[in-house]
Amino acid sequence: MPTQSGRRAFLASATAIGAASTLRSQPAAPALPDVLRTPDLVTAFGEGRSSQFRLTRSGDRWQANDIEVATTRSGAESVVSVTAPKTRLTRLRLRWHGAFPGTSRFLGDHWERSYGDLEWRGLSGERLMPWYFLVHHAAAFHGYGVKTGAASICSWQTDAGGVTLWLDIANGGSGVELGDRRLQAATIVVRKATTPRAFCQAMCPAPRLPAQPIYGSNNWYYAYGRNVSSATTMKDAAIMAELMPAGASNRPYVVIDMGWGAARDGAGPTAQTAKDYPDMADLARQMQSLGVRPGLWTRPTLTSEKRAEAWRLPPAGGRPKGDLIVIDPSIPEALDYIAGGIATIRGWGYQLIKHDFSTSDLTGRWGFEMGPDLTDRGWHFHDRSRTTAEIVLDLYRAIRRSAGDAALIGCNTIGHLAAGLVESQRIGDDTSGREWARTRKMGVNTLAFRMPQHHTFFDADPDCVPITRDIPWTLTSRWLDLVARSGTALFISADPSAVTADQKPALKAALSAASRPQSPGVPLDWLDTTVPENWRLDNQPIHYDWYEGD
Repeated sequence: MPTQSGRRAFLASATAIGAASTLRSQPAAPALPDVLRTPDLVTAFGEGRSSQFRLTRSGDRWQANDIEVATTRSGAESVVSVTAPKTRLTRLRLRWHGAFPGTSRFLGDHWERSYGDLEWRGLSGERLMPWYFLVHHAAAFHGYGVKTGAASICSWQTDAGGVTLWLDIANGGSGVELGDRRLQAATIVVRKATTPRAFCQAMCPAPRLPAQPIYGSNNWYYAYGRNVSSATTMKDAAIMAELMPAGASNRPYVVIDMGWGAARDGAGPTAQTAKDYPDMADLARQMQSLGVRPGLWTRPTLTSEKRAEAWRLPPAGGRPKGDLIVIDPSIPEALDYIAGGIATIRGWGYQLIKHDFSTSDLTGRWGFEMGPDLTDRGWHFHDRSRTTAEIVLDLYRAIRRSAGDAALIGCNTIGHLAAGLVESQRIGDDTSGREWARTRKMGVNTLAFRMPQHHTFFDADPDCVPITRDIPWTLTSRWLDLVARSGTALFISADPSAVTADQKPALKAALSAASRPQSPGVPLDWLDTTVPENWRLDNQPIHYDWYEGD
């Protein structure tokens, strides 16, 4: 729960802090770089370190050899397109001259999940800001980004001389073969004097939002995939049935995480189940009989089954090797196989499907390992005619179709591509049932700095509230309170042996709050810290001490 330490001083200044974090009264927007006009410089990059093409401008088009890049403006948006019938392109760089006021501060996003490393910073020319960035100046916010569902993987840089937009149009670690088609690589979106949430809404015109808030339990952070079975799952279901709001029409999910399948490393999609999970369909029926909704984790891009060797993606980074196959989703038959695994899970009766690991599987890297190169160079998908972003989008679409009416949670998925194709998205790296500092870093930072994406891209899942003997309840209860009142998805990961009678009233209250629609929480001090302590929840200022008792 929120502590009383420093509460009086905080409440006295909350109004001023809130005014700096919202836009109730804003001055006229300053002159800022205009990235909707034709760029000042355009550079294209092909395969090989020396394959660089400085394009020459002709009106709103830029050309060199067989390469042509065009920017087409419409209001507060601009479409970037490219043709290159013969050249295998990997990236485009668009550059606009101009300068932001010297007191400006900048916030970028992340490639996929965030890793406790999001923050407002001053000008840093080498900083890559994936997908979009917000500028804060003179108590106003301004947004620069690309629409969700882009055919390229985009990032921004700002420096004293201007703004740079990078569009990764590679195919894996090699160039894409566009042939005769014109690729609409991205749509640039700019909003000045806006709110962060309104800007995210502008980038995502068609989110797929759940009809009711998503909440419940997940067994990962007390079990970590060990000693789990149908029997332990039913214990989880019984606890949730006891704690769920009385008479709630929005019933909670009980999610079985990694560990239910027989295949190593959670490989799926597969109908192979571990001996401790003999009948997944019957287990789903038993869970429903207790009044909870069954949910299941899967790793769709990895399989241990004997499949055509051509389905295997080439070795890169940390990809699994040996008898495990990372599936190439650019092959139609392989994509059908992935979709079939998702359909099997839905057929068993699971009403929520959490699909995980696909970004790491496909690129060989986690988001924190990515930079200018998202993956190792020199490899490509079987189908070289599409960009990595297009192949990933087709994967997400296939999973969406196969899931039917089941809710989807994307984990280690690219949020800017998954938006509109999942009901919920794990927005940050793992919290912890063993180490409070990790929950504080990954959980609080993620929730604060990706809060604008909640209910604009999808329902945000800031990850679980672990309830274990290793984490003091005094700390756990604060994280529980924040997530439950923020409006985002709440999943508790409760060790049945660690839940005490004294904790149950707080858990019931948190689940009850999470089951109802709420106004999204607002971090009030996010401009000044990476772990915000001051929040506006239910239109009231709340202070949390994330360190006291650690």
